[in-house]
Amino acid sequence: MKKVIVRRCIVTHESHEKRDLIRVVRTPDGRVVIDATGKVNGRGAYLVRRRDAILLAQKKNALSHALNIEVDPALYLKLLEEVDA
Repeated sequence: MKKVIVRRCIVTHESHEKRDLIRVVRTPDGRVVIDATGKVNGRGAYLVRRRDAILLAQKKNALSHALNIEVDPALYLKLLEEVDA
């Protein structure tokens, strides 16, 4: 029996299975990327796959705080596209 991995959204503070969240990573070289595999090396932050959560993260600048780096606003647009797809 496989263990279910649970992570917490940085905006809503709701716990969900890791596969139900979007992982955003600050890589060791300072780039911020969306991690589709869940295995990219670096500091990660998780967001619920909901439009309202991503918009709230943008409003609060939550990814910048969680990753300790300035996040490009275009990343939030990419996140919204991924949720709407």
